Amino acid sequence: MSIYGDYIKSVIRTVPDWPEKGVNFRDITPLLQNSAAFRKLIDSFVHRYQEMNLDAIAAIDARGFIIGAPLAYELGCSFVPVRKKGKLPFKTISETYTLEYGHSEVELHSDAFQKDDRILLMDDLIATGGTMLAAANLIQRSGGRVVETATIIDLPELGGSQKIRDAGYSVFAVCSFTENE
Repeated sequence: MSIYGDYIKSVIRTVPDWPEKGVNFRDITPLLQNSAAFRKLIDSFVHRYQEMNLDAIAAIDARGFIIGAPLAYELGCSFVPVRKKGKLPFKTISETYTLEYGHSEVELHSDAFQKDDRILLMDDLIATGGTMLAAANLIQRSGGRVVETATIIDLPELGGSQKIRDAGYSVFAVCSFTENE
């Protein structure tokens, strides 16, 4: 957790029973609308990664873009979008992953990285970890090396962050929520 973790967590809104009964949705919109909180969020990532000599920030469609792009700018490295299938116009590589009720797919431009590029992989939240693992596999397949996976929120009770660690990737989250918070 970051030095601003408790503050960031306090700004995130919990919407009960959305999108279905029994689910507590963690809404980052208030965080994005609060300029001081958003600055502290980006600063949390800048302080963590400024000495890691990253080549690129890869961020997952779409909320990962919101934090990945300003961080890439601040760190002076490139920004690479990991998109949902069918959204990239050039030659791509893709990875399928399992959802609760089916499958989905993410893509990356085939020329996104050079061999051994040091990549930070970002998204807004880790739940079951499927999207993050699929994106990490794409980066590895393309020749890049995932230095760490990073999110605003971890939902550890859903097991995703542990799954990502078990696959050999480091995980950083600014804050985490238990189901009952």
